[in-house]
Order: sequence, then C-alpha cells, then structure tokens
Amino acid sequence: MTTSDRPGDRLAAFGNQLIEVHLRLREDLDRIREDLDSHLDGGERPRMLWAHCMTFCSALTRHHTGEDGGAFPVLAERFPELRPVIEQLEHDHRMVTGILSRVEELLGGLAPRAGLSEAGDGTGAVDGTGAAGAVDARAVREELDGLSAILETHFRYEEKKIVEALNSLDVPEWKGPPPAFLLTGDD
Repeated sequence: MTTSDRPGDRLAAFGNQLIEVHLRLREDLDRIREDLDSHLDGGERPRMLWAHCMTFCSALTRHHTGEDGGAFPVLAERFPELRPVIEQLEHDHRMVTGILSRVEELLGGLAPRAGLSEAGDGTGAVDGTGAAGAVDARAVREELDGLSAILETHFRYEEKKIVEALNSLDVPEWKGPPPAFLLTGDD
C-alpha cells in the first residue's frame, strides 16, 4: 500500500487495510495447516507448531476484539443501516472464539516431542498406533479446517459489506497509529 501526505488519503485506506489484514491472516492459517498436513503425512511434527498457532490465535483475537470494541461501534453510529451486518459479524467472532479455544486445548494435548510416548516406552505412540500425537493432530486439523471455512465466509462478507463504509470514515483518533482492528502480530 502506498501512502500520501494529502488529507484524507490515510483515512480512505482503512477498508483496504482491512482486506490486507484478512489476507495476512489467511496466509498464516494456510501455513499452519500445511505444516500440520506435512506432519500427518508422516513428517516430523513442526517444532514451532504450538507457537505459530498461538501467535495466529492471538492475532486473530486482537483483530476481532479491535473490530468489536473500535471499528464496529463507529460504523454502527455513522451507518445505522449496517447494524444487522455488524451483529452478524460479532456473532461470527463469538463462533471463532469457541473454535480458537478448542484449537488451543487440542494443541496442549499434542505430544511434546516425537519419540516419547505417554507410557514412556520410546515408541512415540500416544494412541497405540505408533503415530505420536496423530489423533490429536488430526483433531487440530479438523478444527483448523472448520475455522478456515468460517473465516473465509466471514472475511468475504465483511469485506463486501463494510469496506466502502470504512474507506469513507474520518475518525480523528485513527489518524495516528493504526487502530486495533488493523493490528496483527507483525505490528
């Protein structure tokens, strides 16, 4: 994205920046799913899987919390016709929060290191099949698939319904650092 010193240019980009945040979140989730797929296909468990998932969960939560507490109230006030859209988006956020909680819980149950079973017999088995964390890894993958599907629908709906309104806003307190709904873990 390019910026300009002309008044209003920074503000006109909020909707476009939202799309960029969504793209980054999609890419992060895709990377996590690819790492997990590699593990499920017999590769080593990615060393940083837990950290990457927690970073992603934190970034997504920060984004949604910023929308719920910052962007959505402003949009609802300035564009009352968007209130039903905002209510649907907030409902989606609650569903996503539930999935993120399940992902975090499941990640806590993955075998911490390949080669160590819960029984301590060195087989790497936690489910009796010789596949360290395979059952849990599949459960994490299933949750991530559901999350991906919900987020894709959610992001598209949000982009279709509120980007234009965001791009038209003049919010003085958003003129400095990016508002919370535009922050991810890289910010």
